[in-house]
Amino acid sequence: MNCFYCKGNMKNSATTHVVNLKNCIVVVKNVPCLECDQCGETVYINEVALRLEIIVKATDTTITEISIVNYTGESVA
Repeated sequence: MNCFYCKGNMKNSATTHVVNLKNCIVVVKNVPCLECDQCGETVYINEVALRLEIIVKATDTTITEISIVNYTGESVA
């Protein structure tokens, strides 16, 4: 797969995903992704994006200002 922006080569990697909600900042560590080896752009496959939505929604209901979560699930193949 090629990068949408620079057409560089996308490789399997892991990243940190940060979401700023109205009442909380959610940090999800070790998220599997595809990362461009040229410009650093990251892309999530559908399953990872859906899992991130679930994690963020679950964290949004907690009473905390900062939530740091380790991603659990399948890695990018």
